[in-house]
Amino acid sequence: MIHQYAEPDEASLNLLRMAMERLKLSARAYNRILKVARTIADLDGSESVKSQHIAEAIGYRNLDRGDWAERRV
Repeated sequence: MIHQYAEPDEASLNLLRMAMERLKLSARAYNRILKVARTIADLDGSESVKSQHIAEAIGYRNLDRGDWAERRV
């Protein structure tokens, strides 16, 4: 169902593919990024998931993987 509600456009899909390769993300991370991007798009009042929504979701994903997770704040 995620592809029904959070289908990214071509530019967004390319951005997501590049992030998947560079950050070595899993298929689970792909789905989680799409879900977060859909939420961001909803908050933005957008009908579709756009590149800026994907980029913001990837940024949040990087926070999970970086120094913040190691601190156990």
